[in-house]
Order: sequence, then structure tokens, then C-alpha cells
Amino acid sequence: MAMTSQCDNKNSSRAVVAKPERLLLAGVAPSNRPPPLTVKLLHARLLRLDLLAALSPLLLRALSSSALHLHALRLHCLLPNPSHLTFPIALKSASRLPHPLRAGEQLHARSLKLPSHTNPHVLTSLLTLYARCGLLHRAQRVFDEMPHPSTVSWTALITAYMDAGDLREAVHVARNAFANGMRPDSFTAVRVLTACARVADLATGETVWRAAEQEGIAQSVFVATAAVDLYVKCGEMAKAREVFDKMRDKDAVAWGAMVGGYASNGHPREALDLFLAMQAEGVRPDCYAVAGALSACTRLGALDLGRQAIRMVDWDEFLDNPVLGTALIDMYAKCGSTAEAWVVFQQMRKKDIIVWNAMILGLGMTGHEKTAFTLIGQMEKSGVKLNDNTFIGLLCSCTHTGLIQDGRRYFHNMTKLYHISPRIEHYGCIVDLLSRAGLLQEAHQLIDDMPMPANAVILGALLGGCKIHRNAELAEHVLTQLIRLEPWNSGNYVMLSNIYSNRGRWEDAAKLRLDMKEKGVEKVPACSWVEFEGKVHEFRVGDKSHPLSDQIYKKLDELGLEMKTMGYEPTTEVVMFDVEDEEKEHTLVHHSEKLAIAFNLLVTGPGETIRVTKNLRVCSDCHTAIKLISRITHREIIVRDNNRFHCFRDGSCSCNDYW
Repeated sequence: MAMTSQCDNKNSSRAVVAKPERLLLAGVAPSNRPPPLTVKLLHARLLRLDLLAALSPLLLRALSSSALHLHALRLHCLLPNPSHLTFPIALKSASRLPHPLRAGEQLHARSLKLPSHTNPHVLTSLLTLYARCGLLHRAQRVFDEMPHPSTVSWTALITAYMDAGDLREAVHVARNAFANGMRPDSFTAVRVLTACARVADLATGETVWRAAEQEGIAQSVFVATAAVDLYVKCGEMAKAREVFDKMRDKDAVAWGAMVGGYASNGHPREALDLFLAMQAEGVRPDCYAVAGALSACTRLGALDLGRQAIRMVDWDEFLDNPVLGTALIDMYAKCGSTAEAWVVFQQMRKKDIIVWNAMILGLGMTGHEKTAFTLIGQMEKSGVKLNDNTFIGLLCSCTHTGLIQDGRRYFHNMTKLYHISPRIEHYGCIVDLLSRAGLLQEAHQLIDDMPMPANAVILGALLGGCKIHRNAELAEHVLTQLIRLEPWNSGNYVMLSNIYSNRGRWEDAAKLRLDMKEKGVEKVPACSWVEFEGKVHEFRVGDKSHPLSDQIYKKLDELGLEMKTMGYEPTTEVVMFDVEDEEKEHTLVHHSEKLAIAFNLLVTGPGETIRVTKNLRVCSDCHTAIKLISRITHREIIVRDNNRFHCFRDGSCSCNDYW
């Protein structure tokens, strides 16, 4: 009797003592982690009280969430019959170890002896562990064992392939998942949309987006932003804007995706309009939105708008963030303010290879090739390893300044000294350099000797040299290949037509224009942009839509009279069409860059620098005329065409008439 009473008291004491532990462990959650020492003490106490089996899932979760992964695994080993509730926690702890495979394999072997082996939660955790070890074939094998994979299981496999960098296989798995009736949750939709965006798989991505709409998760800011990113990456800006406009809650990431998307897809004006709207909504832009706005300003030559965007971000972010720093250096350099680009570069505290390359390319484009060459030595002293893009910057510098021997030397050294295999872009730079210098046969031979087939850029560079040096025979040969590569590119036809016109072969030029018309090929209209008082003004040849058109044309007439007294005669041979000389002169006077310059002369004060951006190459007549205008007006005129910068001062140009 006494013994029974004693045992009863012991059990009662055990139950009373255990109550605090039960209450404490019941509140354990990943977001409510007890201190590691507390967990260890609880572990030891529960072992003494024989309550381990009943409370093992809670204690395992406490150990795992407290990063006591070895303790969690030791506890799991003590369990005589671990369940489907404990195996996933143990596998998660094993996956967090520095070398998780051995522990994972032991858990896998143990699970095979128990009924819980086929549980989808156990198999999904095992899949994740093998994926973390880089063993995708094992992860796939585990997945294949699941008779009815859940959304979580499909997502785990998709994520495994994404983390391994095999995005196409991730998208393939996603297609299978949807074909098997998987209904996505928000996390799954975001992961799959992200994978589709990275491989530009619009069809699969739109399937996911439709499923998200059907499941009622499309209004999630994360899902909708992933859809915007998909459409942006696939160049579908109208669809991206449609999704964006329907979003009830837009965060800085969503705004940044749209601004960057417009900029990267060739819509700089829309990018800037949206960036300004973002400010009006009171949304503070993140670094990607600012980088997108700076890219748009770069494209339009809108230096003042770029400076406004800069003020939206703390200056230290530019100096510490290579993405922002690179965008800023690129904008300053391509807007003709190389000095400001150099100041940013010098002040940057974090300079990766992309930052160095941006500065080298910017210097080369603006005629500071000697400084660009000097930077190479500084890079090597700083321990920064030159890469293939570094040599593109150097070769471009040589191309813009006609440094043939330097270009040949850098092209040779990149393989012999730096062991970098030339890409087709490097060959393009050398072909361009040789072609501009009139070494057309050498350039042609280099193309024939390339280890890869020539693309349109390579052949276009050779064709440009043919135009400069009036080699119509070689141009016809090159154009035949170009038309096969890109039959709808009007520039190929226009360039050959100009060559024919320059040689007086009007019938051939007319035939070529007729061929263009029959194929539906339209000439890309020349456009020039200037910025004034926070607004970008666009001009096209002969355009009279601007409110100040009458004054602009009057100003051009005045400049024309002054230029003629200085001996200027329009270079009518650059006009494509077979028309009378008087009409040719009229067409040349109204080229878009001349209209832009005249507008700037009207609205800006004496001595102010004029900056013009053009989408095509400046013609030789405009180049001659702008040199004279800079002398007449005592203005510095910076023109950036689609090939390089021209800085006109007092009747001369920084390119030394080589472009």
C-alpha cells in the first residue's frame, strides 16, 4: 500500500513538473525562438521525465529553429519510432550542416524501414536535402517516388533546378506540373514566373499567370510583380503595363521593374514619364528604378533629368553600389560629361570589373583613349583581372580614334598574354577599325578567317567602311550576305542606295528603293533629341510640328547665310534621292540634328553647351555644318550619334573628322 502511494506521488509529481515544459514548448515557433541554453535544458529535463516521445516534434522544432542542428539530430536518433512529423524537421536540420549528405543518407536509410517513408512531407524534405547537396538526379528520383505530388513538392523540385542554374529544366518541370493539374500558391507562382522570365519563355509564363488569376492570387504584389518582370524580359511592354496598372498595391520593386523595363526595351521617354509619376505618388525609388531612369537619360542625352534622378538617392549609395555607380558613370560619359563620370569613378569605394569597364568604354567613346589605356595599368595594380569586356572598351577606343597599330596589339595580346578567346564582338571592333581606315581587303580577310560565322554587326561594319571609301563592288557583295541575315533591316538598303547615289548610279538606287517597297521595308526615320527645362524635345527631318518651328527655320536660314560667307557648300552627294541640287540643299538644311541645334540656340543663353542625341549616324554634311555653327555662335556643341561622340568647339570636332 505504501509502495503504491509512493508510486502515485511520483507520477503526480512528474505530471506537475512536466506542465511548465508543455506550456513552454506549445508556444515554440520559428518566429519565437527560445534561447539555445533554454532548449538544451529542456532537452535534458524531458529525457529525465520520460516525456521525450510525446513532445519530440515540438522539441525538435525548437532545436532546429535555434540552429542547434546536431542536438536535433541526436534527439531524433533517440526516438524509437520517428513519425512523419519528425523526419522533415530532422532532414531540415541535416540540410543546414556544413556537410549534410552523410546525415541525410542515414536519415533516408532509416526512413525506408518505417511507414512514414512514403509520406509526401518526408519525401519533399528529402528532395530538398539532396538538391542542397547538388545531387539533382537523386532529388528527381525521390520526386518520382511520390504517387501524388503536392504543390509544395512540385515547387521544391522547380526550386531545386533553379538554384542549380538549370532554368530550362525548371520551366520544363513547371509545364509538367500544370499539365498534371497542379494549382499554384503565391510562392509557386512567383518561382515559376521568375524562371520563365529568365529564359524568356512567354508561353509557359502566361499559363502560370492565367492560373494565378483563376486561383485568386494575381493581386498579390509579389505575383503581379513577377508577371510584370516576365513581360518586361520578353519585351511585351504593353502587357507589362496592363498588369502594372491593375495592381492595387505597387511597391518600389514593381515601379522599378516597369521603369527599368521601359529603359531596357528602347522606350526611354516612357521610362522617364513613369519615374516622374513614381515620385508624384510618393514612392521612394529603389536602386533598380534609379538605374533604369539613368539608363533612359543616357539614351536621350537628358543630363539635367539624370541629375534630378541622382538627387533621389543618397550619394553614398552610388559610391557603395556598383550597379548604381556604373549607371551613373555610363550616363555622364554618354551625355558628354566625361569629367563628371571620372569624378564618380574616382570616388567610388566599391569598384568591380563592370565599373572599370564602364569608365574605360566611356573614355574611349569621348576621345580620351590615352586615359583609357592608362586605366589598364591601374586595374592590374588594384588586383582587378581584365576580362573580355575590358578589351571591347579598349578596341572601341582604338576604333574611334583610328589607332590601327594599338588595336592590332590589344587584339593580339588578349589571346597571347591574357588567354582570353575573342568573341564575335571583338572581331567586330577590329573589322570596324580596319574598315574605317580604308583597309577593306584586310578587314574582309579577317572576316573569312574568323572561327565563327559573321553576323550582321560584323558585315555592317565592313559595309560602313565601303561607304566611307566608296567601294561599291565590295559593298554589293557584303549587302547580299546582310540581306540574307536580316532581310527587313532598312539600313542595309539605305546604305547601299547612298553608295549608288554617291557614284551617280541613280537607276540602281531607284531599283533598290523599289525592292524595299515591294518587300515592305521602311526606312528608319532619323530623330534627334534635346533636353530643355526638364522636357525632352524630339525633331525629325523637315519636321514642323514643334511650337517654335517658324523661329527654328528662320534661325537655320540665318545660319545658312553666315556659313556660305565662310565658304560652306552643302555636300549634296549624301542625299539619297536623285533630285535637283537646290532640292538636295533644302533637304540637308532640315536634317534633325540641325533643327535640334537651332532650337537650343533660341532657348538657351550665350555660352551654354548644346547637347544633342541622334538615333542614326551624323552625315558628313551635318558634321561640316555643325563645325561652322560652333564657330559662328561661340558654342560648344556635343552630338552623340549611334556610333560615337562629336564635341564641336570653335570650328573643329573632337573626332578629328574620323568617325
